[in-house]
Amino acid sequence: MTTKIQTVLLTGKTHTTASRHENARRGDERIDIQLSTPGGAGNEITFTAIHMHPTAEQLFAGAWSACYTGALGLVAKAKKVALPSDLSVDIEVDLGKTGDAYFIQARFNVSMPGVALDIAEAIAHAAHEVCPYSKAVHGNIDVAMNIVAA
Repeated sequence: MTTKIQTVLLTGKTHTTASRHENARRGDERIDIQLSTPGGAGNEITFTAIHMHPTAEQLFAGAWSACYTGALGLVAKAKKVALPSDLSVDIEVDLGKTGDAYFIQARFNVSMPGVALDIAEAIAHAAHEVCPYSKAVHGNIDVAMNIVAA
């Protein structure tokens, strides 16, 4: 049973694109994370001489989006659908509270330009059935999905 968050404390965001490098070497992959800090206008946080570190929510969203993007590829291949080269997955993971309890929730924005919406939705939802991260949180956290195609 999932619980709706009443107050969002911070959000970890990721943007994952389909990368198909034919000459990539295994074991030498790099992670490219652009970091941001929580805070609204007038409440900016400045770090000087301090290396920024990703939040747990950013790391979870990043790992989940990498896994989920792979699941999209597996499902599309099984359905004999070519995914677009400009496929992207944006995941936001919120840390929040309801009463005194802490929870996380997630929002997915899956973009499959050039794929019919009904096919894109079928692939996106089936990928949640395949992705181990999606399986791990199924029924435990609120996950909203938005699929953009055409």
